[in-house]
Amino acid sequence: MILARISNVLRRFAPRGITWEGPDEGRRVYLTFDDGPTPEVTGWVLDRLDAVGAKATFFCLGSNVDKHPELYQEILARGHATGNHSHTHKKGFRSSVKHYLADIDRAGGLIDSRLFRPPYGRILPWQVRKIRQRYTIVMWSVLSVDYDPCVSGRQVVKNVLDNVRPGSVIVFHDSMKASKNLYHALPEVLSFLQKERYEMVTL
Repeated sequence: MILARISNVLRRFAPRGITWEGPDEGRRVYLTFDDGPTPEVTGWVLDRLDAVGAKATFFCLGSNVDKHPELYQEILARGHATGNHSHTHKKGFRSSVKHYLADIDRAGGLIDSRLFRPPYGRILPWQVRKIRQRYTIVMWSVLSVDYDPCVSGRQVVKNVLDNVRPGSVIVFHDSMKASKNLYHALPEVLSFLQKERYEMVTL
């Protein structure tokens, strides 16, 4: 079962030194997008964010930045933040520290950011200790589950709206795999957050 909201109980079992939520001053929330930039999707996301004056943080894959550097620059030019999501979406649970760090460093040569989000949210304590020396490791508190083909766009909306609160770090994916659900859910989520007077800001 995939949990849309990460509980405090689960966080206690996670390695220390990980950020799960952002500051909750006022009514701030932190929209994040993983796995891009993707030409068919990221531009659409940027337009939707611009329409409501929202800012977000894009955790990019180095391999995609390498293929689409102009789209990466557009993310920055529109006032958004970026983070490192590794170069090849390598799973921490299946990688040595050496190979995992090498993949992150390869992406770091293309992505100018001190933020890192582990692919799949899977990372081991000894990897955390090494990565923390150079990055702030950011997970999330609300998972939209937009990437799952067995989940409907309506459920993706519900996953976010039922769990968001001030300080929430919300995960979407600007990937082709998630695009069908993202196209359905993101406009509704942005409309709700705007109506509820949430400030959508970068990490």
